[in-house]
Amino acid sequence: MSDDPQKDDSRKDDSRKDGRGLSRKDFIVGAGLGALAVPAVLGAAAPSGARQRTLTPTPSCDDGDDPTPPQTEGPYFKRNSPQRASLLEPGMTGTRLTVTGLVYSMSCRPVARALLDFWQADTYGRYDNTGYRLRGHQYTDAAGRFTLTTIVPGLYPGRTRHIHVKVQAPYQPVLTTQLYFPNEPRNQTDPIFHPDLVMNVQNGPTGRSATFDFILRLP
Repeated sequence: MSDDPQKDDSRKDDSRKDGRGLSRKDFIVGAGLGALAVPAVLGAAAPSGARQRTLTPTPSCDDGDDPTPPQTEGPYFKRNSPQRASLLEPGMTGTRLTVTGLVYSMSCRPVARALLDFWQADTYGRYDNTGYRLRGHQYTDAAGRFTLTTIVPGLYPGRTRHIHVKVQAPYQPVLTTQLYFPNEPRNQTDPIFHPDLVMNVQNGPTGRSATFDFILRLP
């Protein structure tokens, strides 16, 4: 990692939902759409004889989600990775993967300028421990969003497919964790695997796309 003051070495998937079926992401998007719709509802005259409809109240933001679980850093982390959103390089083999998501606080607030530092194995299950191949860091935008372009990591003995990541809000403690793929046979035998860290993955014509939202232990 670089010498950015955020990058101190002391450094979920929105599928978890409350009883009303609302995730943090659903709430934020839904609330925004609702706000846009209100003027039209208030400004429209009800048809003659029509029954007045009771609008559903805006839901509470607290959906009971826990922070994203931490996991071991493992032996292959390297500081001072290059700042880049794409880890692809000329001549790199493997299935293209695009990971998108948001970084939230526990009160559903998107975290702007959150640092995400990713590292992973190549398609053959090898880490680059001399250079920075398949390593890089980036920052979320003002809405807490990030996009990572990389490849699907390969397998190596004892582990299922995974991507390592460190996530840090500005000048806050670091979350070190790992992201996993669904329906991988080795998920059942990997002692580190955590189901709450499984990404939502889709197959596409040019590769795979995945989504995952991080929830940091912040107010």
